[in-house]
Amino acid sequence: MMRMVPFTLENGKTVLGVEAKLPKTTLLAIMTDKGYIMCGALDVALLNDRLKDREIIAGRAVGVRTLEELMEAPLESVTFTAEKLGVMIGMKGAEALRLML
Repeated sequence: MMRMVPFTLENGKTVLGVEAKLPKTTLLAIMTDKGYIMCGALDVALLNDRLKDREIIAGRAVGVRTLEELMEAPLESVTFTAEKLGVMIGMKGAEALRLML
């Protein structure tokens, strides 16, 4: 089952959350036009190493079970390109998304 949820940030901008229920796990992602944050399934090392030339803007939060938790969770890792925008490890998901707009 898939669920899509719009979230309005403090600055009035809207981002889109996607929840995909898979066997024995749920994938969570919230995106802007430039980048996204995702649950622990995101492989930031792969994005930084093998896909470095794509300059993907992304962050990963672990231990989240809902899109709402993903918005509030501190990021555990971020891509190099996200760091260039000011997205930092430990930053809440919602704050990182504001920088990705």
